[in-house]
Amino acid sequence: MYSYEGRVRAVLLYIKLGNRVGLTILLLGYPTKNALESWYREYEQRLDLPAGYVRPPRYSQAHNARAVGHYLEHGRCIVATIRALGYPSRSLLSAWLQALDPQRRAPLVDAGS
Repeated sequence: MYSYEGRVRAVLLYIKLGNRVGLTILLLGYPTKNALESWYREYEQRLDLPAGYVRPPRYSQAHNARAVGHYLEHGRCIVATIRALGYPSRSLLSAWLQALDPQRRAPLVDAGS
């Protein structure tokens, strides 16, 4: 991951050198061709680069609500919900349920009978 200052420095040098990728990378020692070109496209659109990167969530709120709703309506079984819907993982569904009800704890399994 490159710092904001490093990315801006690379883009400004790239522009100064007439959009010459190889020379820019040679002078700076970084980044890759694809990274430099994507930074330049972002810079061109906004005249600045984003300070950080935030990955968009894989599942929308609608997916979240559907999975939690299915879990609550069909016997409160995580495995059955995952099999029926095809998403999410056990840990992600557990996290969604924990966010919905922070007091909820995992059921205790009686190991000896």
